[in-house]
Amino acid sequence: MRSLSRIPRLPALALASLILLAGAIACIAYLTPEDADQGLSQKIFYFHVPVALTAYAMCGWGALKAFLHLWKRQRGADLESYVAIHQGVIFGAMTLITGSIWARASWGVWWLWSSRQLVLFLILFLFYAAYFMLRFSIEPGPQRANLSAVYAVFGVALIPVSFLAIRISKDIIHPVVFKSTGPDMSGTMFLAFCVSWAAMLALAATLYHVELAGKRLDARLKELREALTS
Repeated sequence: MRSLSRIPRLPALALASLILLAGAIACIAYLTPEDADQGLSQKIFYFHVPVALTAYAMCGWGALKAFLHLWKRQRGADLESYVAIHQGVIFGAMTLITGSIWARASWGVWWLWSSRQLVLFLILFLFYAAYFMLRFSIEPGPQRANLSAVYAVFGVALIPVSFLAIRISKDIIHPVVFKSTGPDMSGTMFLAFCVSWAAMLALAATLYHVELAGKRLDARLKELREALTS
């Protein structure tokens, strides 16, 4: 019943997500200027990049939970890894969608196969999408948990490769904004970016805990049904 004890925290987390999302929209609409070249479409940056970073964070969290399952056999870590990766794939899909819309509005193309960053992120997305094919091809039990965990741990190596690809790519689709000297943006632009990223992280955390509570409750109900019928 551990999941039920965490439910009271969800309204506060959901409220924080709502407030941050409203604040992010307000900051993007009123504080950030229109780009001289891209115009209004450049504002998609403040959604697209935070969503991508959140996708990385959720997949990384899933890999950490998978590692804890393999190393310490931490109770519930397998389910937590599964839910985190599920959220990572959802935010990964949002990244691809917002990125394609931004590219089309600003540069007239939906996709460029010559862009290493785009292709590497697509590979990362497909890798974690295939995680579910592996997981649900195996009957529930220790073997499923162990193989899923190994897959998730190995997959985390793609995250820094995808993240760093933007620094080695030299295309107009992914200009480098965060440099060694600091963010290449004004104070209000950086504020809007930070608020938007905090909003996406809070939203992901809310969805993560909602799904996790639902999965745990479903498992508990299944156990009770089996106990009653045995």
